[in-house]
Amino acid sequence: GDHRDLHLSIRRQRQMCIRDRNMSDLNLDKLPGGFKGMSEDIGSDQTTFKGVNWGKAMMWIFLLSDTFVFSCFLVAYMKVRASVVEPWPYPSEVFALEMFGVPVPLLLIAIMTFVLITSSGTMALAVKYGYEKNRKMCGWFVLLTAIGGLTFVGMQAFEWSKLIFHDGVRPWGNPFGAEQFGAFFFMITGFHGTHVSIGVIFLFIFARKVFRGDFDTGRRGYFTSMKSDYEAIEILGLYWHFVDLVWVFIFAFFYLW
Repeated sequence: GDHRDLHLSIRRQRQMCIRDRNMSDLNLDKLPGGFKGMSEDIGSDQTTFKGVNWGKAMMWIFLLSDTFVFSCFLVAYMKVRASVVEPWPYPSEVFALEMFGVPVPLLLIAIMTFVLITSSGTMALAVKYGYEKNRKMCGWFVLLTAIGGLTFVGMQAFEWSKLIFHDGVRPWGNPFGAEQFGAFFFMITGFHGTHVSIGVIFLFIFARKVFRGDFDTGRRGYFTSMKSDYEAIEILGLYWHFVDLVWVFIFAFFYLW
């Protein structure tokens, strides 16, 4: 028994000596610096995202890429608007809604903005109750958020139909001024409306999952084998808050400028 303990002690000391020698041979100056070093650090192991939900990390990456897309659209819009020689249509004239025979500027747009921003608040409450594992309240607030998003999409469809069939606005021309107005308006608001519509679909799906208790039992999803968890509500909330934030910029650039 004594010989065996001595042998194990010698073996441990030898392993520690080898490890210390390897550490001493490591020269930090030889490691790449700058962006190349950052990419190698991220690609070499999982240290960067250690302890972070992969769904949340991927959602942030998606939102970052989507930010670039919307930024390119809005920058192109500003460039064209600043360079055209024809007068740009006045928002108070184009987006006026007639009430009792009196045109009210931006009335519909103000209601749309209020509904969408309010849905962002209900989404935040859904995330709160989700982490508290309050299934009933979480489900109702997710459902309210979905109804708010659906209301926004419905009002946007009404706005489009009014501009197209009543006012004669087209992507290639309009009776209010510069021809480029229609192309940028339908492209940017349509792209944003597509995001809202996709979000509404997922909100209704998640509301059903919450009420059914999928996030309490860890039921696996239909399209994936991953177990359900209330953190998915927060991930969906990130997407919905992004959609609301983008609308604030669209509202400022198209309806106030």
